[in-house]
Amino acid sequence: MWKRKNKGTSTLLVALLASAIGIAGCSSSNGGTTATPEPDPAPKENAESTAFELGKEDLSFSFYGHYDWYTMPQWGGDEASKWIKENKKVDISAINSGGNAAQKLNTMIASSELPDVIWMDRNADVERLREAGALVPFDDYLDKYPNLKEWAGEETLNMLRSSDGKLYQFPNWYTSQPNGNAGYLVNKKMYTELGEPALETTEDLYNYLTKVKAKYPNVVPFEPDLAVDGQGLDVLYGSFGEDHPPVFVKERAVPKDNQLTSIFLDPVFRESTQYVSKLFREKLMAQDALTQTKDQIKEKVYTGRVAVAAGASPTEYGAVGDLELKKKDPNDGYFMIWPVHKEGLDKNKIWAGTYNSLGWNVSVITKSAKDPEKIFAFLDWYTSPEGQRNIMWGPEGKYWDGTDEDGSPKFTDAYVTDIEGRNKMMDATVNLQWNGNTVFVDNAKMKFEKTLPADEQNWETKYQSEITWKTQFDATEYINLTAMPESEEGIIQQQINEIFSEARAKALYAKSDEEVLSILDSAQEKAVAVGYDKLLAFKTQKWQENIAKIAGN
Repeated sequence: MWKRKNKGTSTLLVALLASAIGIAGCSSSNGGTTATPEPDPAPKENAESTAFELGKEDLSFSFYGHYDWYTMPQWGGDEASKWIKENKKVDISAINSGGNAAQKLNTMIASSELPDVIWMDRNADVERLREAGALVPFDDYLDKYPNLKEWAGEETLNMLRSSDGKLYQFPNWYTSQPNGNAGYLVNKKMYTELGEPALETTEDLYNYLTKVKAKYPNVVPFEPDLAVDGQGLDVLYGSFGEDHPPVFVKERAVPKDNQLTSIFLDPVFRESTQYVSKLFREKLMAQDALTQTKDQIKEKVYTGRVAVAAGASPTEYGAVGDLELKKKDPNDGYFMIWPVHKEGLDKNKIWAGTYNSLGWNVSVITKSAKDPEKIFAFLDWYTSPEGQRNIMWGPEGKYWDGTDEDGSPKFTDAYVTDIEGRNKMMDATVNLQWNGNTVFVDNAKMKFEKTLPADEQNWETKYQSEITWKTQFDATEYINLTAMPESEEGIIQQQINEIFSEARAKALYAKSDEEVLSILDSAQEKAVAVGYDKLLAFKTQKWQENIAKIAGN
């Protein structure tokens, strides 16, 4: 799934929220509200009232996407939202950040004019709004409007609950089954010409890259995709230890005896770093790995100048590269392999990537909303099979017609033949997908793909079902371990990240395995000196709290 990150808000937000307790009132002309005291934080619920039914009466509310990059498309400006607007009588007005989300939210809080719905990351801003009494809890709505509860499940909802035990966050792209695209991409033509050798162990991979270098001097044997957060190296990390997913590298913390411990002392990280350094030293890996851009990586893949690539989402350029190479030679292209593993390890305990049940971000309903229950009813419908069919593939009749017993759409011939029109329609709604239901959408696509001949199946969907989804680790218990930037642990965390990045780069250029270990030992000393132990204790506490939440405690 597409995913972008907001850098968060300034500490000014804390002060503004302190004076915003009890935000509530009647809607103002601009979609916000004027504050009036509201002592009861819970939504008023008449036990005898019936559930609100979309389409019976008009529903309008304001919506703010709390991201610098986000500008909400016009509601009703595409086929899907137009159908919802006309048939479900839902009208949504946008409040945009203007490129400065932190300042925009601060301004709205200071003026006591919050939007009805805020779409945002699961971070401290949510808790600051909640602590200020600005958010509506959903607990009284969950049984009345059951789609979220049914599809997300109790464990996921428990992880989203705030410290007061209530649920304020409606998740986006939540899931109860694996998803993700991390793994290894292999050039088919080169692999065939080299005799299709085994590519199962890390030793196999090393031997293969050596053969590539000898036969194809103008080709990059291994492309690690370091353009974003060292992705390919994180994938390789998982190859050297059972149940050692890339999230351990991301968090700079490795679990051992119910504690999170140093990444620099982790035997798996040390061995994988030695392996990577060896590849770089012997020119089996891209020599510009630390400086090249994502576009440069894509260009190499699209033109067939990469033998093996690894990353968090190589399917993105693998699918395009496969198509481009096949235009010139139908026997060329790319395929994916099961993650390589160190000899002696169980390949089914090797993880190329991770996913978590909470998905990406969340929607919260503020006390500004005149009809919070009705808004929740819409969000709950939006995440239902009917809502997802419409916002993903447009109104019934063009690209799908009717449903099967699971509610999955029956795709029409136009879905296969009118690729340009279908993609245009789907692209138009990407930034309106606020409550994505991963399990429903993925299963619907997968079910359809399996009805097609092998040569007509979508390249990405094929390898997702065969490899990538099976090799992604459930990292739900490791979410939200990041300290607030202005806190003591947050400052330590920034320093640790800098020490880590410097050590990884130095290790890449090391002249020997021994030098790699010396570099990591030095990084460990520097990390301890700036408070690494304190940060690991903080992360351990957060991790244990997550485990308790998942268990419902």
